[in-house]
Amino acid sequence: MSSLSRITSPVKYELEEFNRLFKSAMRSNVGLVDLVARYIIRQKGKKVRPLLVLLSAKISGGVTERSYRGATLVELLHTATLIHDDVVDNADKRRGMWSINALFKNKIAVLMGDYLLSRGLMISVDGKDYDFLGVTTDAVKRMSEGELLQIQKTRKLDIDEVTYFKVISDKTASLLETCCTIGAMSTTENKDYIEAMRNYGHSLGMAFQIRDDILDYEGSASLIGKPVGGDIKEKKITLPLIYSLNNVSSSEAARIRKVLKNGNDKTKVKEVMQFVKENKGVDYALTIAEKYSNQAVNSLNIFPDSDTKSSMKELIDFVTKRKN
Repeated sequence: MSSLSRITSPVKYELEEFNRLFKSAMRSNVGLVDLVARYIIRQKGKKVRPLLVLLSAKISGGVTERSYRGATLVELLHTATLIHDDVVDNADKRRGMWSINALFKNKIAVLMGDYLLSRGLMISVDGKDYDFLGVTTDAVKRMSEGELLQIQKTRKLDIDEVTYFKVISDKTASLLETCCTIGAMSTTENKDYIEAMRNYGHSLGMAFQIRDDILDYEGSASLIGKPVGGDIKEKKITLPLIYSLNNVSSSEAARIRKVLKNGNDKTKVKEVMQFVKENKGVDYALTIAEKYSNQAVNSLNIFPDSDTKSSMKELIDFVTKRKN
């Protein structure tokens, strides 16, 4: 397993500068906003998205002031979406700490998410990074559409592979794609480099989400930080189950859909998990995740060998072959 500290080493000092700028960007003269912002900063995440911006910038030409603004923009956007997601999901915890909605209530959480999104957009406007705005607003649109499409399909339990890939492309891959695109755009006008980074981010995001969906069937609650079988309880049909449903008779598929629809107790969840195991759904999903991982690696071929390139290859393993 790759060490995150080793992966970040080519941009170690740039990440330190980013952290300083990010804290500054969160500040407000309104006491309540500043209080919530300081609490958010305490919820230390892995900062994978700003890391992607900085690595993409470095491999494409070098980290610039625009790179820092791009990294701040995407992390503010990402943080805003997490806060809003916790409100929608009525989640109590985030990274082992109380969620913003649990601590400060829904109204403050929603408004804080809006504040962070607007701060990110204003940073780009003030820096005249108008090209970032087009990429970012498209990502926000796709993330919203992907979430709504998943809700629609969850209600009907009729999601197929094409729709599944559309959902995870929009919900998850779009933001990682945005990080890498903005990173390259911040330092070069070379369209081939920018496209290579966009492809890297997209493939990385797809592999990451498929791997995350696999963990719902083969992980453990203590490792993945959420109940195993959680997707099944929420009636989310992901790739392992889609493949399994496609490889049995229509009557058997209908039976499993009925189990999924009518119950979310432990017995029903175990029945669906056993069904997926017996029909090689996880094996198939692992094969597809590996395909996207290889695509991410191949996207880097255009760049000369460097420590940054090596780190970006290691990052693929870090986010797609984890056990948690």
